[in-house]
Amino acid sequence: MVLEVRNLSVTYQAEGAPVRALQEISFSLKEGDTLGIIGESGSGKTTLGLALMGLIGGKDRVEGNAYFRGTEFLSFSDKGKKALRWKHIAMVFQNSLEVLNPVLNIGEQVGEPLKKHLYLKGKELEARVEELFQLVGLDPQWKEAFPHQLSGGMRQRVLIAMALSCKPELLLVDEPTTSLDPVSRKEMIELLGRLQQEYGFTLVVISHDLSCISRLTSRLLALYGGRVVEEGLTEELLEDPFHPYSRGLINSSPHYFAYKDLWGIPGEPPTGQEAGCSFHSRCSQALESCREGVPALQQVCCERRVACHRGGIVTILEASGLKKEYRLKKRVLQAVNGVDLYIKEGEVAALVGETGSGKSTVAQMLGRLMKPTAGDITFRGEKFYNGVTRQENGIQIVMQDPFSSTSHRLTVEQVLREPLDINKIGTSQERSSRVREALEQVQLPWGTDFLKRFCFELSGGQRQRVAIARALVMKPALLLADEITSMLDPSTQANLLRLLKGLQNSKGFAMLFITHDLELARKVADRVMVMKQGEIVETGSSRRLFTDPCCCHTKELIDAAFGEHQHVHKSHHHPHTHEHVHKHKTQH
Repeated sequence: MVLEVRNLSVTYQAEGAPVRALQEISFSLKEGDTLGIIGESGSGKTTLGLALMGLIGGKDRVEGNAYFRGTEFLSFSDKGKKALRWKHIAMVFQNSLEVLNPVLNIGEQVGEPLKKHLYLKGKELEARVEELFQLVGLDPQWKEAFPHQLSGGMRQRVLIAMALSCKPELLLVDEPTTSLDPVSRKEMIELLGRLQQEYGFTLVVISHDLSCISRLTSRLLALYGGRVVEEGLTEELLEDPFHPYSRGLINSSPHYFAYKDLWGIPGEPPTGQEAGCSFHSRCSQALESCREGVPALQQVCCERRVACHRGGIVTILEASGLKKEYRLKKRVLQAVNGVDLYIKEGEVAALVGETGSGKSTVAQMLGRLMKPTAGDITFRGEKFYNGVTRQENGIQIVMQDPFSSTSHRLTVEQVLREPLDINKIGTSQERSSRVREALEQVQLPWGTDFLKRFCFELSGGQRQRVAIARALVMKPALLLADEITSMLDPSTQANLLRLLKGLQNSKGFAMLFITHDLELARKVADRVMVMKQGEIVETGSSRRLFTDPCCCHTKELIDAAFGEHQHVHKSHHHPHTHEHVHKHKTQH
């Protein structure tokens, strides 16, 4: 074992209360392993690197143990840590202009570890410095230059040359692609990958650039509030995160979801004073019990550990063997034939396919507007047809046609109050308040003049927003949006979709977005399911499905929507085909 970290904690002694930057971090690395560490700013990523380099001291407190090849080194004296640093454990720091000495030329700075640890001098030192420059793709003539005379990418290469100068066995790299242009970022990732292959060192990459993490690492840790909240294989975790925080990080990445709008995780990072799970105030599935006790990092399946009181992202709705038959005079029409699907708390799942593939039939069965011929549906672990799904915090559906989904004989206020009145929710004053709040959420006026208007007096876009407000007034846990923009002009469609996605992100409800428009699905969905002739033929993250589809029908749809050169199909087998079933399903 090259590195083993056990219960590592770091506390900074601030002027006010002490700041707990790392809390009981544990992991291990074998020779040649590659580990990625992701998290928001302030999550403790850089602190972890500095602690392992022995660069945190003075009033600040480091607790726990770290073993390099079986020897505990955090307890070493400053002299012992200096002997270990650069020669055995090295770090590529984030801010090159702050790290590099402005009054020494680059050659002198790259040669400093060689003189100090390998005792090189003269022509031997000069030859080794030139060799390191060539290794990282820098012309040796730059060794006479000073840091400010180099570009950001060149300075990053200098830091890598310094870190590799003594051929360390463990290399820590902190934000290697920050502030680099796309070409330099690509070159930096390729350089680190090539060097790791050639030298075989154990690599830890600390970054918020998920494209960098996905290309350089095989295992991944997600840090939040100084704790590991999820750990797993990089490819699997990025494709199918189990913790709401990991999912939020991945969905926020412009490098990973190139076509989606940017939606960050609502709320603010923890202050360190929260009781219970530090993520509960920002979590879409938090319960009151999440405030009690810190969740332990526990194994939930092979190669995956999650710190969550609910065992990870909960499956809110699950359908299995779903069928719908229409009996005609001479034959039976199979509209839906054995559909299996699931929707998780807080996600946007898209159901796409050609007209007549069965999408709307599935939506109506999930919305209890139509009873399936066969199959089972469970909502939050309970059988579907027991009457609880349409109540508050249940399932609401927004239909395709804004003109027929709201009665033209009713006023706006009557349409919105109706579900509250039927379910006898709150007092009359509370119902009026919720109606106004719902109208505000969909950016419609809530004055008396608008409330008293009849629905036939509204435009198509206004009526569709009223239909969404009617669904939101019941505070749904799951919203079924069935082709809600198909009858709207492009501008109204864009405004409505951005509004709805913003509400979904801030309120945290799950959404099944049903559409035949693949461009819209790619824009809003976290996960996509493809239907053909009443069956789901493929499912996967929108990033994977639109760039590397497995099913021939999916490829045909993408070619028709974007052109045949818009996706790159890889020859290797991908595990996420239509046979892929999410194995981590937890029910509250």
